[in-house]
Amino acid sequence: MTRVAVDANALMMPVEAGVRLFDELDRLVGTYDAVVPEPVLAELDSLSESGGEEGRAASVGADLAARCDTVETEESYADDAVHALGASGAVDAVVTNDAPLKERLLDAGVPVIHLRGRNQLTRTQP
Repeated sequence: MTRVAVDANALMMPVEAGVRLFDELDRLVGTYDAVVPEPVLAELDSLSESGGEEGRAASVGADLAARCDTVETEESYADDAVHALGASGAVDAVVTNDAPLKERLLDAGVPVIHLRGRNQLTRTQP
């Protein structure tokens, strides 16, 4: 089964971009296990306290993260934790719309699932 890591940016897409994240993953990947590193949960918690649109998106993202398995990593920074999961082969792909993280992942040979157009996801191979 495909294992997919989801970052904070992806979990915030439903509010920020109108993406039905898990429906899109079902369409694109089929059967998969979604995982979220603990530092991503901490980032969402911190962002949710900021209020406004970003805070609301992070709060929704934190709720959606409950649909994923939480994984521990040695990294404390969310992007580094997601990158480490991908680079180590612990996941088959990463869902993110964070351009610098996407570039790091592709350079490490990790497929990236990201936003295409207004509200659809697509997969980019390294």
